[in-house]
Amino acid sequence: MTGLHVPADLEAWQRWRARRTPLRTVKRRLRPSAAPHRMAWTNSPDPPRAAVGVAATTASGRAALVAPLGHLGATPTLVYAEQEIGHLLPSWVPVPAPARLPRSVQVVLADGHYLGLGHDLWAEARERGLPYLMAQHGLITPLAPPLAPGGRLLAWTAEDGRFWGCTRGDVSYEVVGSQLLWTAGTRDETVAGEPFASDGPAQSLTYLGQGHAAEISRARLVQAAWSTCREHGAVYRPHPSESDSASRAVLAGYARAGITVDTRGVPLVDLTGPIVSVFSTGVLEAAARGRDAWVDFPRPPAWLGEFWERYGMHRLGSSPTPAPALPPQEPARRIAEIVTEAAS
Repeated sequence: MTGLHVPADLEAWQRWRARRTPLRTVKRRLRPSAAPHRMAWTNSPDPPRAAVGVAATTASGRAALVAPLGHLGATPTLVYAEQEIGHLLPSWVPVPAPARLPRSVQVVLADGHYLGLGHDLWAEARERGLPYLMAQHGLITPLAPPLAPGGRLLAWTAEDGRFWGCTRGDVSYEVVGSQLLWTAGTRDETVAGEPFASDGPAQSLTYLGQGHAAEISRARLVQAAWSTCREHGAVYRPHPSESDSASRAVLAGYARAGITVDTRGVPLVDLTGPIVSVFSTGVLEAAARGRDAWVDFPRPPAWLGEFWERYGMHRLGSSPTPAPALPPQEPARRIAEIVTEAAS
């Protein structure tokens, strides 16, 4: 089984990823961003016992790090973010973000140390000997960043824990499951938003775009999407990250070729038609919802075939991908329990 390309060295991973995404790297160097302004919220007037870093507000990021906040009960907690997330925390109170973790904090929850916020929280936790919990929020490819030294991964599956940990002795994992897939699999149609059942494109095979991905060259991803959409009459649904000039040019090319490009931004769980992609988490989300879902890619590299097998994804032309197994306890509740126990 192949593993991570860079199992432990974060700087080596950052250099390797920069080589795989040269355009984005050049843009960052030409337009360096200012130091991020960090904001904070709390659920209690008491000194915080836990700290949570919310680096992403995507659906997967909210499921992994925001959803557990609703189950923390009376545990005083401080939430950090580099963008406004007050609308996601309606009962929490904004407070000035402290430059360093309050001395009262006993545990830190984030998604890893590969971005600025998570890295700073990890560095302070490591300095003080605090537990550093990392909530998995997506499927794991060989390009995944290395886990933070000394950290504890809250994994979707045991296979993910073993793959991501790469037999490292300085990290551990506990299987909690995926809140993203739990929500998809338990969503009540009677209270859910109105599905787009009458919308024509939503009933067609929808190709979930991944033109932003660094694991496979853009040229191969474009050709794969082109051929699948043309052969099967699929609608192309761009990833939110496909907004740069190169992506816009590709989408225009699809449109000229007669491929319908769906830019409505309909939540994936509201799509009622079948799904296909290369290795998107959305394939498992759709399968969890009971939708037909497949993966497809011509001449897949060895790692991609192993990825499909690890997650039980079925190739287009075979039976649909089965719904992923759900854990006995809601993952967000379990993560909150782990945080609460560590904060005691």
